[in-house]
Amino acid sequence: MARRQRTQRVPVALPSMETAPESWLRNIRMSGFTFMMLGLVILAVIVLAPSLRLVIEQQQQLAELRAAVDDKEESVSDLEDDVARWSDPAYIESQARSRVNYVFPGDLTYLVDDDRGVEAATADGAPISTEIQTTQVDWMQTVVSSIFTAGLTDATATTLESPVVPTP
Repeated sequence: MARRQRTQRVPVALPSMETAPESWLRNIRMSGFTFMMLGLVILAVIVLAPSLRLVIEQQQQLAELRAAVDDKEESVSDLEDDVARWSDPAYIESQARSRVNYVFPGDLTYLVDDDRGVEAATADGAPISTEIQTTQVDWMQTVVSSIFTAGLTDATATTLESPVVPTP
């Protein structure tokens, strides 16, 4: 029998038209276990996302409440300082002297009025009288007139004027 001559096999490289991402994607092998794990990860994200949002909201509320507690504690400490001050007899004495002008028996107190001669005046510049005066206005008529004017007019509030008061 004649022997066959063996030929040697030589690998031949074909020109590749694929880009790098295409060849990378072609080499990815997905098994059933990979799909199952990917599905579990997606399911875990779907299940845990609302709970995570709730935890974040509760953390924000907790931070706000802690800030409010700190503010209240600061105000409590200020009030405790005030109470401590009021327990001091010297502080009570100084407050009584300054606020209500209390003095001890035998103390000499001076009360200085502003006597620079400046007289108080009204908005139109007339001096304020020290005598009791009677008004020349019938207030009942003014009230009734105001009610009828407000209820029966078609004018706007900006166009309405107060009635002229006669001067004596």
